[in-house]
Amino acid sequence: MNSMTGYGSGRAQGEGYDVLVELSAVNRRTLEVGVSIPREWQSLERPIVEKLRSGICRGRLHAQVQVIPVDPAQSIEWDDDQVEAALQRLRQMAHKHHVLFNPNLEILLKLATMNSNTNPVDPGPLQGVADEAVAVALESLNTMRRREGETIRRDFLARHGELCRAVQQTRSTSAGTVEHYRETLLARLRQAGLELELEDERVLKEIAIFADRCDISEELTRLDSHLEQLAELLGEDSEGGVGAPPVGRKLEFLVQEIHREFNTIGSKANNVETSKWVLHGKNELERIREQVQNIE
Repeated sequence: MNSMTGYGSGRAQGEGYDVLVELSAVNRRTLEVGVSIPREWQSLERPIVEKLRSGICRGRLHAQVQVIPVDPAQSIEWDDDQVEAALQRLRQMAHKHHVLFNPNLEILLKLATMNSNTNPVDPGPLQGVADEAVAVALESLNTMRRREGETIRRDFLARHGELCRAVQQTRSTSAGTVEHYRETLLARLRQAGLELELEDERVLKEIAIFADRCDISEELTRLDSHLEQLAELLGEDSEGGVGAPPVGRKLEFLVQEIHREFNTIGSKANNVETSKWVLHGKNELERIREQVQNIE
């Protein structure tokens, strides 16, 4: 089980460049990948996106890519003749307008930058280096996501135990509901001066209607099934990581169905103890629901 949030970074060096990749991921229902990369290296963006998509199933993932020359001096190139020509034109213009012209270091640097070699860099040889940096960053990210996912899984297991206890207690406290209603009904009839026997057709009909209205056997059966499936999901590939089956959507569905059954039981509950355990189950389920939003 993996969390959808995390951070990872990777670095690789080759072809005269140092490539640094930083990944940050947050939760999202679908997969969304974005890459920030220098303009001259944008041809590397598509392969990076494809590699990231192969390692992440859900979430919003952003990659910050930096390409740094190992020898910065090699990346500074300009044409001396062009700089000299620009200086000569500036002198002529200053003389024409009777302006004193004393070139300083700042002017020379601007002229050199303006006339620097702007030929596009061939990113092809750097593809392998970028792939290596992305792979390292992805592993770093997944390590964090895996660690957080395991923490959440352990919390889910504890709350799953509480849900099972709530269902068991609900089944136990609701077992005598019909008998209690029958005794209460007869006592009220006697208090009202109506001496009706238990075998009276009207009494039997009223008890039958009540029993049907408060019967929660179907809901309890479905809850048992849902909780069994929840336990199976929590046990699937607990180590997570690349290749781990994403379980977030299944968990969302199961939590929704468990909540539906508890709601139905709550509306049928006719004693305080049953209502108390239903409320306990819903409280535990709400905590699971909040965490499920962060599971891949």
